[in-house]
Amino acid sequence: MKICLRCQAALGDDGWRCLACGYQPPLVAGYPAFAPELAASNEGYDAAYYGDLYALEARNYWFRARNALLTWALRKYFPAARNFLEIGCGTGFVLAGIAGAMPQLAIHASEISSGGLPYAASRVPQAELFQMDARAIPYAEHFDIIGLFDVLEHIEDDVLVVAQARRALRRRGGLMITVPQHRFLWSQYDEHAHHVRRYGARELERKVLAAGFRIVMMTSFVSLVLPLMILSRFMRRAPAADFDVLAELRVGRAANFLLESVLALERALITIGARFPAGGSLLLIAQRD
Repeated sequence: MKICLRCQAALGDDGWRCLACGYQPPLVAGYPAFAPELAASNEGYDAAYYGDLYALEARNYWFRARNALLTWALRKYFPAARNFLEIGCGTGFVLAGIAGAMPQLAIHASEISSGGLPYAASRVPQAELFQMDARAIPYAEHFDIIGLFDVLEHIEDDVLVVAQARRALRRRGGLMITVPQHRFLWSQYDEHAHHVRRYGARELERKVLAAGFRIVMMTSFVSLVLPLMILSRFMRRAPAADFDVLAELRVGRAANFLLESVLALERALITIGARFPAGGSLLLIAQRD
């Protein structure tokens, strides 16, 4: 059900106006805004990158490989799901992949910066989109699946976000998380991407269990190319003013094809039961108790 973030009253299915206290979230850029003070500027993400990401994602090996892994996991672990919320949808690239893989899903998505929502709408026009702070989700026991894809590392109070996701899920609902992994990989990239941490597997597992979830599956990914990632991160240092956070996404066509092929092999191994202990990223699938 929808809930009023001001008084916590339950709302009807139509609209966001609270009959108990009269509050209705304002519209920012045409979308309901539940944290309008953060819609234009916030510490978690630089909205100036939306346009560049929108142009890069569809052809970049990393984004394509992550989408393929996520859609496989979604269909394997939650085939009967009816609705889905992505928290921190960015430009909607993952959202579009999920909508295409499971067209029966009612798609909902939020982004803290309202500037990303028009990009997401262009990719998934049927989605219900809104601006939101992940620390205050205006739903309770509503969704079959919630996705947090490379979002938690931007938020200081990640424990609160996971707890809010649990509240917004129905009983037995699923939580899907990806995060950057390994503290030793911390670099200029993380600083310029507004990350507050890279995760260890045990750290993420502990926080998800403490919120009241059961772990269904967890594996590293971007594992077979981890040595290349290490070299890329630590051989390419630049003065802070000159650092380009998107540079490692601008990969030549041949290299992009090769890297995507390697990650396709990695994904094939994961689908038959392999679980990698190390990798640039971590995937966790959990279920609400």
